[in-house]
Amino acid sequence: MNQSISHVQTPKASQYLQQLCKHFGHKVPVEFDTLNGSITLPFGTCILFAQDEELVLTVAGDDIGKLEQVIGGHLERFAFRESLNVTWDSTNQP
Repeated sequence: MNQSISHVQTPKASQYLQQLCKHFGHKVPVEFDTLNGSITLPFGTCILFAQDEELVLTVAGDDIGKLEQVIGGHLERFAFRESLNVTWDSTNQP
């Protein structure tokens, strides 16, 4: 399975985790609290972890590019005041 991870530096890590999960929760299954979350999209999953001033996003699925675009794009729009730039490090798992 393909996987990609992003480490986003922000003082609002927990806030953005919850905002992403609440947003997607209107359409797909999500689980979250203030520090951990998961979003299950039809084409893959996103696991979220908030710590101190960092939000860690891990996406896994068959269409990594689409997952990165959907999750990263939403986060960048939610955090427009911070001008976040979400970058991904992709790996392929057997």
